[in-house]
Amino acid sequence: MVLQALVDHKGRFTNINVGWPGKVHDARVFRNSDLFRRLQEGIYFPDQKITVGDVEMPIVILGDPGYPLMPWLMKPYTGALDSDKELFNYRLSKCRMVMECAFGCWKGRWRSLLTRSDLSETNIPIVVAACCVLHNLCESKGETFMAGWEVEA
Repeated sequence: MVLQALVDHKGRFTNINVGWPGKVHDARVFRNSDLFRRLQEGIYFPDQKITVGDVEMPIVILGDPGYPLMPWLMKPYTGALDSDKELFNYRLSKCRMVMECAFGCWKGRWRSLLTRSDLSETNIPIVVAACCVLHNLCESKGETFMAGWEVEA
């Protein structure tokens, strides 16, 4: 089952979409999501801008090469790249690491979700969503995630 999530700069899930079969491509899940519709309509980040240096910019989300290029979605350049495009891709990749780390912590905290589940297909999205909420709670409370830690008895 696919979990597609929007992650903020602090590694917290701000929007999730769970329930699509694992065979479905990420871009299809995204295009059929409420998030996509709200971004298209301009109501997800209504009139929000950020200032970088002295330039005011719209808020955008970051995606991998499989996502569609949209006015509100940045993705890496593909094909033959000059040094400017390579630098852009490098910096974009560094920004996307926040999302990669968030998923890594989430998977580490809820390792049982990485294996086959005996839950019904109806209940799996509910459990996954609950784990996202609990992840956000842990992150907002500053609970550091330690991969591979074990409790001694």
